[in-house]
Amino acid sequence: MFKTELHCHSMDISECARVSVDDIIKKYTEAGYSTLVLTNHLNRGTMRFNQTENWKEFIEKYWSAYEKLKERAEGKLNILPGAELRFNENINDYLLFGISKEFLLEYENMLELNPEKFHKIAKENGVLFVQAHPFRNGMTVVNPCHLDGVEVFNGHKGHDSRNEIAYAWAEKFNLIKTSGTDFHYNDVPVNAGIITDFEITSLDMLVSTIKEGNYKLIKDY
Repeated sequence: MFKTELHCHSMDISECARVSVDDIIKKYTEAGYSTLVLTNHLNRGTMRFNQTENWKEFIEKYWSAYEKLKERAEGKLNILPGAELRFNENINDYLLFGISKEFLLEYENMLELNPEKFHKIAKENGVLFVQAHPFRNGMTVVNPCHLDGVEVFNGHKGHDSRNEIAYAWAEKFNLIKTSGTDFHYNDVPVNAGIITDFEITSLDMLVSTIKEGNYKLIKDY
């Protein structure tokens, strides 16, 4: 059995995170994970550097955190790129699985979009679009037609994510279900993700596994 984390932040990019890449690797290898998807914030409000007018420079900085973690984790932990995207319209967050740097560079207006418009682009590019912690305080309910899935278990101890409601919502609308620790701090346990019978080593494997539901959720309160 292999464990994969689907929601993790590093202090290189996410302003709210306090964990270095080396501490992330240590934490997850000790917890028995084989794969981690790095989902740093991608928005105009919770990043360690301000967005410049040059989108390419912005994405190069953003992507460098993934490359740094991947390099340090080689031979210890599979690292895959992801993102926690927030549009300018509100404070909803969305997890992206299956992204490449080329995808981020191409759609330089993505922060100006909304779920309906972005979902169409994501589908065209094989990217999964999953709303993170959709029932926290301040979240706006999104039309399920504009999502691939929802995070039905969020392990962040500092928020009430109302995971049970998120799970019921996913069941009602037949949405993909994901689980993530939402890891920010080294003094909390890693307690979420998915379990598979095989090791997830590539983006294609990650996306197909999630789409096909070929996994079990880790939901450790």
